[in-house]
Amino acid sequence: MSYSEFLDWLMILGACLLAASATVVFWAKLQTKGRRTNRSAHRSDEAPPTVWLFDGDTLVDASKNAWAWLPDKLDSPRWSDFSKIISEDFPKVSIGSAKESYDGKVLESPTQNGMRGRLSVEVFDSITRVEFVQDRQVPPPHEPGTDDGYSAELANLSAAVNMAPNPIWRIDPDGQVVWRNAAYLRLEKNLHHASGQKSTTVFPVQPVDQNTRTRRVPVVQEELEKKLWFDVTVVPDNHGALCYSTDVNALVEGENAQRNFVQTLAKTFAQLSIGLAIFDRNRQLALFNPALIDLTSLPAEFLSARPNLLTFFDRLRDRRMMPEPKDYQSWRQKMAELVQAASDGRYQETWSLPSGSVYSVTGRPHPDGAIAFLIEDITAEITLTRRFRSELELGQSVLDKLNEAIVVFSPQGSLTFSNRAYRQLWSVDPEQSFAQVTVLDATKTWRDKCDPNPVFGEIREFTTNRDQRTDWGATITLTNRMKLDVLVSPLQNGSTMVSFATGSDTNNTIKTISEPEPAKT
Repeated sequence: MSYSEFLDWLMILGACLLAASATVVFWAKLQTKGRRTNRSAHRSDEAPPTVWLFDGDTLVDASKNAWAWLPDKLDSPRWSDFSKIISEDFPKVSIGSAKESYDGKVLESPTQNGMRGRLSVEVFDSITRVEFVQDRQVPPPHEPGTDDGYSAELANLSAAVNMAPNPIWRIDPDGQVVWRNAAYLRLEKNLHHASGQKSTTVFPVQPVDQNTRTRRVPVVQEELEKKLWFDVTVVPDNHGALCYSTDVNALVEGENAQRNFVQTLAKTFAQLSIGLAIFDRNRQLALFNPALIDLTSLPAEFLSARPNLLTFFDRLRDRRMMPEPKDYQSWRQKMAELVQAASDGRYQETWSLPSGSVYSVTGRPHPDGAIAFLIEDITAEITLTRRFRSELELGQSVLDKLNEAIVVFSPQGSLTFSNRAYRQLWSVDPEQSFAQVTVLDATKTWRDKCDPNPVFGEIREFTTNRDQRTDWGATITLTNRMKLDVLVSPLQNGSTMVSFATGSDTNNTIKTISEPEPAKT
């Protein structure tokens, strides 16, 4: 091979090596560009952009984060509404008046209220695209090769804070809001647009020097005349404080409903004439009404001090407001039995007091181991019952002195009354019978001791008849040939009285009733 040929082959070999090196470098750059593109797409997925898209003056689409900037009450936001909202956070940009000047341009402006970022507006014909990009904070020093891990953790923390359902914010030592999450932003937008005013902070809280504390704070919606309640936890640090809030509207409404219910019960109990004393599971007086003071004469100060159950009954015994026990030891045993019976719902007694009053005392179990005692003054009822019973006994004794045999049947045909002469005449005692005696049973007894007579069937029909009820009489003959005059008389309420007698006086009476009165001339 000649020297010239060797140089030609050497140049060809160099060209090949150069081409191979260029190919390797191009492939390495392509791989690096691909990794960066994938990483950028991955970060884009983790932190979606905040974008609004308008067609003319109508909002046609927006990203998930972008809707948080708009108040909930705007069903179909217009460009004028959006520009007013954005101008609150971007005071240097007047979007509403400079919309036409943004054609093909991108404007940037720093925000206020602690949210630093860039607002870009692009106009293409009738389509307007607005994007907000929040500035990332400078990451702290870290080990080489940990970019991906730190970025992922930062993205997770940012997503966790902004997706939290409750407002979270930071305040400086002067109490001004320097940072807020998406929930705080939504609440602030709703309040500002509902009231037409703008305030520096939603929650009136200040940094504290003490440890972490939580307090309940109201947020007023003046337009709706409604208060929203939050439990705000303030965690102070060297730069101010971090604040966390929890929506407790349901809890506050439940407490208000319970308070109103208790007040309603208290008003209802105050109108009762029955004394009420409720003892909790520890047997201390938890609730009483004014009627208890009137019935027991116990001082209100004593009852308000929440005495226990034994002390309550001790004071009743001292004031002679319960039956006097034979001895103190037996009384203590009786009180223990009383509590046990009341716990089972079996306690019900009538107390006859030395003053002559009569109380009905009932013990009933309540939820959670509580016991309720109801004290009712039944003196009037007992007095009326005793008087009525006394009058009945007096009437019974008077009728028992009569020689006439008398029996009374109810409108349904049941025997309701008989005197001593009736029981002796027919040798029966209806009060000793377990079953109810009817007019059919009574006429059967009469028929067995008398000669056959149709008057017994007439008496049965008359007793249950409701029409044409007048006094009438008849005569029956006993099996011993003794004659009895029968007088049947209607009484009030459809009752019927049947009397049996002997002698001319009764005959004259029957005759007088049966014969019509002579006509007056």
